[in-house]
Amino acid sequence: MGLLDDKVVLVNGGSQGVGAAVARAAVREGAVVAVSGRRPEPGEALVAELAGQGGKAMFVRADLADAEQARESVAQVVQAYGRIDCLVNSAGLTSRGTLLDTTPELFDQHIAINLKAPFFAMQAAVADMVRRAEPGTIVNVITSSAHGGQPFLAPYVAAKAGLMGLTRNAAHAHRWDRIRINGLNIGWTATEGEDATQRTFHGAGDDWRERAAARLPMGKLGRPDEIADFVVLLLSERSGVVTGSVIDWDQNVLGGLD
Repeated sequence: MGLLDDKVVLVNGGSQGVGAAVARAAVREGAVVAVSGRRPEPGEALVAELAGQGGKAMFVRADLADAEQARESVAQVVQAYGRIDCLVNSAGLTSRGTLLDTTPELFDQHIAINLKAPFFAMQAAVADMVRRAEPGTIVNVITSSAHGGQPFLAPYVAAKAGLMGLTRNAAHAHRWDRIRINGLNIGWTATEGEDATQRTFHGAGDDWRERAAARLPMGKLGRPDEIADFVVLLLSERSGVVTGSVIDWDQNVLGGLD
């Protein structure tokens, strides 16, 4: 449909999982895409895949635990293409911790990746949009756990709940700049990262996806490509004037009780 024709899109944390799916969908819709990540191998492999399909893409090596590198990821895109039109913050740390056993170090790791990196990437992207007096769009991939979450996700929830509030704050602050900023609270999703998390922290076996799907209302986990299509819609003009919305992209209904 060409929803993102000629748009320059940066997907932070875009070398795998939901971020990689967003990169693929954005290229399919006509965008020039940059993906950032710590490890060059998956990032460069994705860029080669997109180029092989006729897309225009670049890899930006960035450790998003460092706020300066988060800002620099935007600067590299602006240097390469002259501007940034769209930003997707999809990186996430999901290591476990309860209120009682979370260390200050673990807490700081979650804040750095799940809140501080999006903050400073947004700062850099919005600064470029304002400097050029041009509109832009940002989507933050958050989590349905930001509403409360499981006891073993305490630092994750603290950081992601902050990102949910930041999304609304920044959207309000820059609505007159015609910069639309929205978020997705995604539910349980089948990604490479989730596979590693389930095996590392929960002793899951090869059949964990099937077992998890059987316990869910729709009989399946969320799929990265489905989420990516929704993100692209929010990035595009087809989402109209919508800004400051944090949408629960999940099959469990907030406030619903059995």
